[in-house]
Amino acid sequence: QKPILLQGHERSITQIKYNREGDLLFTVAKDPIVNVWYSVNGERLGTYNGHTGAVWCVDADWDTRHVLTGSADNSCRLWDCETGKQLALVKTSSAVRTCGFDFGGNIIMFSTDKQMGYQCFVSFFDLRDPSQIENNEPYMKIPCSDSKITSAVWGPLGEFIIAGHESGELNQFSAKVREQVANIKEHTKQINDIQTSRDMTMFITASKDNTAKLFDCTSLEHLKTFRTERPVNSAALSPIFDHVVLGGGQEAMDVTTTSTRIGKFEARFFHLAFEEEFGRVKGHFGPINSVAFHPDGKSYSSGGEDGYVRIHYFDPQYFEFEFEA
Repeated sequence: QKPILLQGHERSITQIKYNREGDLLFTVAKDPIVNVWYSVNGERLGTYNGHTGAVWCVDADWDTRHVLTGSADNSCRLWDCETGKQLALVKTSSAVRTCGFDFGGNIIMFSTDKQMGYQCFVSFFDLRDPSQIENNEPYMKIPCSDSKITSAVWGPLGEFIIAGHESGELNQFSAKVREQVANIKEHTKQINDIQTSRDMTMFITASKDNTAKLFDCTSLEHLKTFRTERPVNSAALSPIFDHVVLGGGQEAMDVTTTSTRIGKFEARFFHLAFEEEFGRVKGHFGPINSVAFHPDGKSYSSGGEDGYVRIHYFDPQYFEFEFEA
């Protein structure tokens, strides 16, 4: 079964994201282009043009009206999904590393890097109040002095965000009051990616310490660990089965010195409960930087250091095997 290959970027992919219905797939890379594709056949719908640096993150709100992107050009931008028009531009002091809409689509959050003498901040804007964006004054801004945020997602009901740090720490920051709700350290190295389950009760982290870990969203209780022998760049939870897909590979700078066979650039599938690996999918010519399950669970996509995005549809046997098991 051949995957659909999406070629729309010149540089390595940084994040891929489905909208809530799963008919669209958004991709961003270390080039200034933001692409949107039909996930069913891989046809490119259009691009959002305006960034001047690498784009680190992308998100779409729940009814796919707006798209949010954060970039190394020190800006976070809001776009009209349908027309591609830029609706808002928030200038920052350093690169925007993570961004996201809350479940209602009214509040956006983004985090900036700790660089050039600037501290790492998480900023919250309410889109219902246009003056916040016009004056570049978020209703709340939380500083992170210790180590910078490398990945962040909204928790259930938009009460808080879950942030993963360079140091391997996990935090919950309240979206209502300026405070850190909880803090744990289960990883020994940088957290590269955080994704929640479909019902927002659990989330999975991917880390440079060669593991992906499953946590409870509210209590931050550590539930499961999935071990590999190389850094994990991204991990996603299947919306219909107890399956996890991990993407990774060795550091991008070491790729040229190894063959693709040894480089281990496959997507790896683990069972959520038993923590056992049961499948691998080859294809990329470099580390996988981002993976995402389609909301209906019948396909998944992966974006790699090679600049390609691959959409894989599962065989019918995949569904039979799970129901028998």
